[in-house]
Amino acid sequence: MRDAQLVRRIQAGDRRAADALIERYYTDVLRYCARHTDCTQTAEDLTQEVFLHLFRTIGSYREQGQFRAYLYRIAYCLCVDAARQRKADPLPEDLADPAAPFEAIENRDLAQRLLAGLSPEQREAILLRYGQGLKYREIAAVTGQPLRTVQSRVRKALKTLREGTL
Repeated sequence: MRDAQLVRRIQAGDRRAADALIERYYTDVLRYCARHTDCTQTAEDLTQEVFLHLFRTIGSYREQGQFRAYLYRIAYCLCVDAARQRKADPLPEDLADPAAPFEAIENRDLAQRLLAGLSPEQREAILLRYGQGLKYREIAAVTGQPLRTVQSRVRKALKTLREGTL
């Protein structure tokens, strides 16, 4: 069943359609939120908030493009808000588990270092394009930027990433 059909059924009060929509997108939204935070629990909380916000406002949703872009727009806004709040929060006392596998830490650190070398706008475009598989038009809808700007940011980010790995 297509997203638009599920949304119409949810708007009509069909709980099974809501469950189907959550099942379809939960893992992808969780993965997206996890890329915006270092804490698994925070990513899970943000994902829950995304779907809570979606279902609170689904009655006013009007199909104006891809539903997936609308859902990621909600996730994007919540992740940005959470990042702003985190800057003021102190560091947690229970930092990373020292028993974690070395290779996984090394790969994650390399990815974080490479992504940290990008501007926030480029990093967001790369995460949405390659981390979540969104199309350029969907990224434009999520970030509120023109399509050409999104394409340019992805190109420049890829160039920067290639130069950083040489």
